[in-house]
Amino acid sequence: MSSRNGLTAYRGKRHFDRTREPEGEQTPSGGEPCFVVQIHDASTLHFDFRLEVDGVLKSWSVPKGPSTDPHDKRLAMPTEDHPLEYREFEGVIPAGEYGAGTVIVWDEGSYHPLTSHKKGRAGSFSESPLEAGHASFWLDGSKLHGGYALTRFRSGEGPGKRESWLLVKENDDRAGRGGTPDARRARSVRSGRTLKRVTADEAGGAADG
Repeated sequence: MSSRNGLTAYRGKRHFDRTREPEGEQTPSGGEPCFVVQIHDASTLHFDFRLEVDGVLKSWSVPKGPSTDPHDKRLAMPTEDHPLEYREFEGVIPAGEYGAGTVIVWDEGSYHPLTSHKKGRAGSFSESPLEAGHASFWLDGSKLHGGYALTRFRSGEGPGKRESWLLVKENDDRAGRGGTPDARRARSVRSGRTLKRVTADEAGGAADG
């Protein structure tokens, strides 16, 4: 599937003459794939966890955010694929638009798939481990480091059911017990701003950051 076709759902939910969110034209750089974690103060405050796969950002809504503690099993609900440019998006989605609210980039960096124990070699996400329901990967971010895994525990098949995953930190030397910081106090890795500061900046006002 091309990245443009993969963004059909994303584009269908947005009016790009009203929102500054990117429509999506960028192609992969050819280097290590990227990841980004954004905090999104929409109808509910949550974290968005995104991995670059096949020219788009595969995305999950993580209500409590990723944790550095291997004992924490974070619910992760799949959302539509986003364009690669979205990893840089920070600002306010206007009222009346899909996902209206403030977004900051909490963490960003590169990642690589971890070695498959069954195959004995490094896997590629283009080989569809996500379709199979489990993917392990190593994050090299500003805040998140080390191994993580996404595991599907509900298929979403059947009326009224949604596909559901768990995001869990691997028990490696980068594990910790810090959990996830307070989303309201957290600062952007790109601008150093909080949600409150971004909202105020775009409104032309002032707020304590």
